[in-house]
Amino acid sequence: MHRITDRLRAARSDQRGFTLIELLVVIIILGVLAAVVVFSVRGVSNNSKASACKTEIRTVETAVEARYAEKGSYPGTVQVLVTEGFLRSAPDGPSTITGATTIDGTTGALGSTGCDA
Repeated sequence: MHRITDRLRAARSDQRGFTLIELLVVIIILGVLAAVVVFSVRGVSNNSKASACKTEIRTVETAVEARYAEKGSYPGTVQVLVTEGFLRSAPDGPSTITGATTIDGTTGALGSTGCDA
């Protein structure tokens, strides 16, 4: 009787690998981690669009003030800033500012500064 038990123990001790339960636990943990990453990345994307919009608006406002400091008057539209070299190109990001956006001649305020984000 001892011989059979010893042979079974010897056979089992040589086996290598993972049990089904161990594999299922690892798969569940990986699934939970993947779900956490997906939801975290989604929030970062939304924040980046809002930040890009605010930065775009500030860039145009800075260009308006730079033109006022140099020329002594505010431009009529954003396209004037592009033509005179204060901006490389009209904004095409998440804000509602375009080349046709008007600028108040007395205050330098932009006509529309909303964000689509």
